[in-house]
Amino acid sequence: MPPINPNDPFLSTLASVAAKSPEKLLILLRPRTPPPDLPSMLLDGRIVYIGMPLVPAVTELVVAELMYLQWLDPKEPIYIYINSTGTTRDDGETVGMESEGFAIYDSLMQLKNEVHTVCVGAAIGHACLLLSAGTKGKRFMMPHSKAMIQQPRMPSSGLMPASDVLIRAKEVITNRDILVELLSKHTGNSVETVANVMRRPYYMDAPKAKEFGVIDKILWRGQEKIIADVVPSDEFDKNAGIRSAERV
Repeated sequence: MPPINPNDPFLSTLASVAAKSPEKLLILLRPRTPPPDLPSMLLDGRIVYIGMPLVPAVTELVVAELMYLQWLDPKEPIYIYINSTGTTRDDGETVGMESEGFAIYDSLMQLKNEVHTVCVGAAIGHACLLLSAGTKGKRFMMPHSKAMIQQPRMPSSGLMPASDVLIRAKEVITNRDILVELLSKHTGNSVETVANVMRRPYYMDAPKAKEFGVIDKILWRGQEKIIADVVPSDEFDKNAGIRSAERV
């Protein structure tokens, strides 16, 4: 161990800190460690973030996180933040099977926890279904987020035999019918209404998504309470600093 220099200015700094606040001295002398990874920090706050298309790796992680959070505490709410284009990319190319979206949806339906869903960018296709599948009264969108529902797309058939293409087409139609029924269930619209608007990509801004029944509230800057405290009462929303945007 090298000899201590009594004139070292660092020693006087330590002495000054120790005299004023022993807690700060402990922080100053604590060994520096790398910060925890962001997904782990979010999970510690019971937050599941879906920020990519629903490819197998994303589905595996999300389902595992949901199972873990329910095991950890089946009574505490789970918060799902969504910014996903579903099973397609921005350009419409299919990157995931429809089963990826249904796998996450089925996992949500099995949870005992209250589930709060928040759209923070885009919720397209199956991601929109997940947004609408949150606990009633706890489904939110940021003011400038977008939601969109559309029919499932059939992946490129390439050089597949005609009989195989027909089989795949029938499967896509089956998935479409399931998606229509589930969206009807969670939005409160009739099956005919959902099927009609899904003939073409149906885009919704936050007020329109609320009107259609995909969400319950629009979150604005200034809220002072956590989402778990938000209830349908308009008076409570006012006190919490959250207001619902009316359609203009």
